[in-house]
Amino acid sequence: MENRARETAPGAPVKAARDDEDGRDSGLDDPTAPDGRLDHHKDKKGRKRRRRRRGGQKPVADTATAEPARAAEAKLHAAPDPATPPRGKRRRRRRKPHVQGAVPGGAPNGAAAPVTRPEIAPPARPAPARPPLDSGARRNASPNSSGYYAALDLGTNNCRLLVATPTRPGQFRVVDAFSRIVRLGEGLSRTGRLSDAAMDRAVEALKVCRDKLETRPIRRMRLIATEACRAAENGEEFLARVREETGMTLEIVDRETEARLAVSGCSSLVGRDTDSVVLFDIGGGSSEIALVDVKDRRSRRLADHIVAWTSLQVGVVTLSEKFGGRDVTGQTFADMIDHAAGLLDSFEGRNRLADRVGNEGFHLLGTSGTVTTLAGIHLDLPRYDRRRVDGLWMSSDEVDAMNARLLSWSFDERVANPCIGADRADLVLAGCAILEAIRRVWPSNRLRVADRGLREGILTEMMAADGVWRRGANPWRNRPKWNGQ
Repeated sequence: MENRARETAPGAPVKAARDDEDGRDSGLDDPTAPDGRLDHHKDKKGRKRRRRRRGGQKPVADTATAEPARAAEAKLHAAPDPATPPRGKRRRRRRKPHVQGAVPGGAPNGAAAPVTRPEIAPPARPAPARPPLDSGARRNASPNSSGYYAALDLGTNNCRLLVATPTRPGQFRVVDAFSRIVRLGEGLSRTGRLSDAAMDRAVEALKVCRDKLETRPIRRMRLIATEACRAAENGEEFLARVREETGMTLEIVDRETEARLAVSGCSSLVGRDTDSVVLFDIGGGSSEIALVDVKDRRSRRLADHIVAWTSLQVGVVTLSEKFGGRDVTGQTFADMIDHAAGLLDSFEGRNRLADRVGNEGFHLLGTSGTVTTLAGIHLDLPRYDRRRVDGLWMSSDEVDAMNARLLSWSFDERVANPCIGADRADLVLAGCAILEAIRRVWPSNRLRVADRGLREGILTEMMAADGVWRRGANPWRNRPKWNGQ
């Protein structure tokens, strides 16, 4: 603002419109009102104008009034104290949550004592109810995201969990896995019931699985129980206990569903040069066998090509309990083979692939702990490695050599092997006996090993049902490719 002097008549009182030290723009030298009090309304307005102009000064008429104006101007333009923040950047102090009031006689000399009103805490919100964990459940997943899929298999010997997310068509990436030997079917063949100790072990393993499921946004899950819960008299009671203690609802699947899921889990291991395959899953309480024919046509769902299937009422746990699995002689091993072969004789569809057996396009495909153990011993692994075992091819002579090698070992030698361990030392030869019975009915020059099975089949079917592999449905397929930078 340009400074200019105001002309006055001689002898008239001097009036200068200015900002005084109190910040009021009163237009008079005397900043007080007629009753001697400061005009607080004008004082407030003057402070606002002073902040806007930041030191704008109106002209003064003479020396007597110029000196206080210069002093005020110097005070406004003085360098701010570094310890004091600029006035314009100060924040208003937040009021305290309590309210002060005066209590007569509460302080000495009749002063009013401050009274603090106690803070009232808001009522606590009840914790949200934990959603149940059951087959087909959708939890915490955004409808626009692929989310995670989970599959749990509670078998006669193992409790296994797999969490994955879909990637390429027909494939998925595993993000979490769990496996523990619980021997739920221990003593089942003798008593017909699940023992208390076996159920306790299974419940503890299922609690670990529950904790894993609750930490991820699971889009869909399926939790199944197989032969042990199917055959036990108290199988339903055990599942009710699982639901009460873990919040997980497991479904008991029939044998046909179990065989179909095993085939679906191994679809990627059936090559284009294969026209027929016998897939078997040697479990703890039962063994599922499926005959698959893909010679004339081939679809993405390998389970659609099953021409015959059966479920043998024998597994590594039941067979070892029947014949003994700790100290196995050559005769004991032969008796085990004969017992399993006798059960196969009653399979009516065993000859559906009779014209393919022995051909170049025919082979066996095994998915169980028995064949993966044989593969690990064949590779002489210092510790089990799934990446080297899954998909491995073994010739008929190599399988014979592994069976003979295992039969020559004592129980302690089987325990010492890193691919067997103490948990499987008394079960592995029973599994080899079931494998030999299968090879007698369907002889083949090649055996392919699969370290996969029911869980992978469950995941594959759920993802296919949701259409995550359709074009444009999976964000993984539309991601930008890595350019090396």
